[in-house]
Amino acid sequence: MTSVVEELEQSPVRHGLLRYAATKAGGALLSIVMVIVATFFLFRLLPGDPVRALAQGRNMTPEQLDLERARLGLDKPIPEQFLHFVSQTLRLDLGVSYEYKRPVLDLIGERIGSTLLLTGTALVMAVGLGLWQGARAGWKPGSRFDKISTAISLVLWSVPTFWLGLLLLMVFAAGIGPIPGIFPTRGSSSVDKPDGFAGVLDVGQHMVLPCLTLVAVVYAQYLLVMRSSVIEEVGQDYITTARAKGLRDDEIRRRHAVPNALLPTVTLVFMRIGFVVGGAVTVEAIFSWPGLGQLFYQAIRVPDFTLMQGTFLLITVSVIVMNTLADVVYHVLDPRVRSA
Repeated sequence: MTSVVEELEQSPVRHGLLRYAATKAGGALLSIVMVIVATFFLFRLLPGDPVRALAQGRNMTPEQLDLERARLGLDKPIPEQFLHFVSQTLRLDLGVSYEYKRPVLDLIGERIGSTLLLTGTALVMAVGLGLWQGARAGWKPGSRFDKISTAISLVLWSVPTFWLGLLLLMVFAAGIGPIPGIFPTRGSSSVDKPDGFAGVLDVGQHMVLPCLTLVAVVYAQYLLVMRSSVIEEVGQDYITTARAKGLRDDEIRRRHAVPNALLPTVTLVFMRIGFVVGGAVTVEAIFSWPGLGQLFYQAIRVPDFTLMQGTFLLITVSVIVMNTLADVVYHVLDPRVRSA
């Protein structure tokens, strides 16, 4: 009898969650449709002719240029090109790159591993650093640690990513004054990449500067959210009760305040995954990291419409999907949202 009652009580909650998730999924689908439309027209506003850019260094007659334009489908009216692009995208066919003359999906498949390695490592480090500093700073707001850590994080957050990347590249890779260049200047591995554990160390050495750049400009968000959440928890009655029972401050913070303050940060992690991938475009271009960001940067220089469209779609769709997951996760974890 009890199980039946519990099932009846939980059934509205499940239905509410499914309805909420379906609503969010519908909104995400609409956003993806709008992105597909915007992607096509956005890149065609860029200056430059792909055919003439690809023909640089080759003596091609106007007739040959017209034939190349027809081969790429750029001689057709814009509405016809748009319908072809939408039809291909719905079939998960992102076309063939103008420059590489290979399917865009193949190029993305080759590069996405490097981007996930870089952004995944940076995200884990940024979350760990931000949560640790935010919890300590929020437990004693106004302390020296709070002031210093918050000030440093805000300064780094305000610094343009490309400027910080170039600064680290100039100081620690090229070397300046008495500081020798101790890290590689470009790529994800050496030309003569060693095998085994030495190869892993080689990749790690190449990843230090781009990873440090991403961490520096991202971790402040987690620190500030965690700090404000812990400050909010410090004023709760259960903290006062725990102190009255004689529990040590470190134990109260670790076992009670921090777990309850994690909810906003957990949702922020989901939301920022897509943005970290998008933010890697600048970092990968600066450090010549062979990922999606570098691929997108090379496509813009041509301009290679199909390659730009494919990489941009992947990045933006990942942002939309992660934002939707963040909303659903928050709805699941916080009962106050479900009852609202």
